[in-house]
Amino acid sequence: MPAPAEALPDVLKPGLDLVICGTAAGNRSAAEKAYYAHPGNRFWRILAETGLTPRQLTPHEFGRLPEFGIGLTDIAKRYSGTDAGLEPGVSDVGRFRRKIEETQPRVLAFNGKKAASIYFGVRTRKLDYGLQPGRNGETIVFVLTQTSGQNGHWKPEPWRDCARFVRKIRAGQDVSPLRPHDAEKVQAAIAGLKAFQKTHSLGGLSVRRTIEEARKY
Repeated sequence: MPAPAEALPDVLKPGLDLVICGTAAGNRSAAEKAYYAHPGNRFWRILAETGLTPRQLTPHEFGRLPEFGIGLTDIAKRYSGTDAGLEPGVSDVGRFRRKIEETQPRVLAFNGKKAASIYFGVRTRKLDYGLQPGRNGETIVFVLTQTSGQNGHWKPEPWRDCARFVRKIRAGQDVSPLRPHDAEKVQAAIAGLKAFQKTHSLGGLSVRRTIEEARKY
């Protein structure tokens, strides 16, 4: 029996500044053959608000994103629907990693923790938003808040941090990432600050600010 067709085509080519990877196409996107097509999805709006695109594109303009140094894909290409309906084994992580290694974007950003958890092979609660210690070859990895309108915990800050990073790339600034062991130390420090915040009532605001600053590195 032939494998199901891919819900949406990849928008990938070598040397992009940023590739954004979702979990899978939603039902509306699969039906319209356009990424993030549901009107409640924040994806196209946040791209424009952060300056990643010069204006708010429509979902059917997704093929224009490489003009702005951006690519799109999903980690589960042959499935469409909600994240909750995605069954184990549907995603082909090895194939996805090969795509990234072949195209070598400067930054790989996951649109939501679900896609990132599949990629890293860990539970979503083990992940923090922002820059990650792990890389795919020379590609730096971010985890962003999911743009679905059903996400009641939406925060634009991880998208803004990622956009600032991409702007530095576009401006030719040094964006040398932390060495893996240094990035792990930052993540450990964040975990320690969180634990401190839970057990100390004083200085909570400054601790929260320190955590947010640490996540930018």
